[in-house]
Amino acid sequence: MKVGGIDTSRIEAMVAQLKAAGARMEANGLDGVSPGTQATGRLDFADALKASLDQVNRVQSSSQQLGEKFALGDDKVSLSDVMISMQKANISFQTTIQVRNKLISAYHDIMNMQI
Repeated sequence: MKVGGIDTSRIEAMVAQLKAAGARMEANGLDGVSPGTQATGRLDFADALKASLDQVNRVQSSSQQLGEKFALGDDKVSLSDVMISMQKANISFQTTIQVRNKLISAYHDIMNMQI
C-alpha cells in the first residue's frame, strides 16, 4: 500500500529487520549493557560503540573474504553475492562515518557553548 508516495510495506519490512537485528544483538550480549551495570539498567556508550564498530569490521572482512573466494574461482560464490556483500559493507561503513560526523559536530557544539 502506498501512502503519500511512500510504500508502507517496504517501511514495515525495514522496521521488522531492525527489530530482528536488535533481538540478535540482545541474544549475543551486544545490547550495550555492560555486565557490571545490568542491575541498574544503564547503557555503556563505549561498549555499544565498540560493538557497533566490531560489527562493521566483521561485515567488511566477510565481504573481502567473499571477494577473494570469487577471484580465486570458487564455484560456490557468485558475482551477485560478492557485489551485494560489498554494498552492505559500504553502507555500514558510510553509516559509521555519518555517526562519527554527528558525534564530532555535537562535541563541537557543546564545547562552543557559553556558560
